[in-house]
Amino acid sequence: MLEKGPDNTSYKPCPANTMRLVILDDGERVSEWAARYMIKRINDFKPGPNKYFVMGLPTGSTPLGTYKKLVKYHKLGKISFKYVKTFNMDEYVGIPRDHSQSYHTFMWENLFKHIDIDPNNVHLLNGNATNLDQECQEYERKIKEAGGIELFVGGIGPDGHIAFNEPGSSLVSRTRVKTLNQETITANARFFGDDVTLVPKQALTVGVGTVMDAREVLVLITGSHKAYALHMAIEEGINHMYTVSALQQHTRSIIVCDESATMELKVKTVKYFKDLWSVHSKLIEDPMMKDF
Repeated sequence: MLEKGPDNTSYKPCPANTMRLVILDDGERVSEWAARYMIKRINDFKPGPNKYFVMGLPTGSTPLGTYKKLVKYHKLGKISFKYVKTFNMDEYVGIPRDHSQSYHTFMWENLFKHIDIDPNNVHLLNGNATNLDQECQEYERKIKEAGGIELFVGGIGPDGHIAFNEPGSSLVSRTRVKTLNQETITANARFFGDDVTLVPKQALTVGVGTVMDAREVLVLITGSHKAYALHMAIEEGINHMYTVSALQQHTRSIIVCDESATMELKVKTVKYFKDLWSVHSKLIEDPMMKDF
């Protein structure tokens, strides 16, 4: 029996109360799998003028390959974003919207301007709002008004943070202003000419609770530098020092990772999830993509 989604739409992305780990050879395959999964979810949902597919989206180097794949398949006519609404995870405070490193610029340059999404359906936090707290409250209101997020896509930092919910963040937090820790600032310096003094010290971010409210969460993890965070996310208990671990309590969550990211996992954990490949491969079967 298929699970019922909004407006009685039938779908079964994964069994209820299940965290899935999909292990792929490398980052290229992670990008491909994630893009195909997102495309299948949108196509299965059959969005229209009275039923939008609502997605949460991340920025950063990890999802970049996935966005390139989405653009490619859109141009090949395999996916339309006409009836998709998006809410981005976060934005820096205090840098111009058109700054080369703003998340607004990142999203438009790498995804939005290449697809058929209506600009009115794109939602990004305003890090230059006069009242930042009010901006965050309004963002939560807009998500609720859109009917909630169907699929929240995210990445993590090496310390296991999701969005800018860094170690110590409340696991029931909502969209808010967050002061960034030194590790995050140092990690992001590579985007600012390796000059930590140029990296914004604050950001607006959705909360862990905001992400957990989504009907499904898809997290992309690549690289050995995130291996310990992946271990903490799935092999240890829920811990506010590794905020991605909250997904253990989500009814539908999928982590897609490359081999390098599994280096801190137990051998039996890796074997268990690899043995499920025949199941995981079916999650991206889409008639629209049969020739690819």
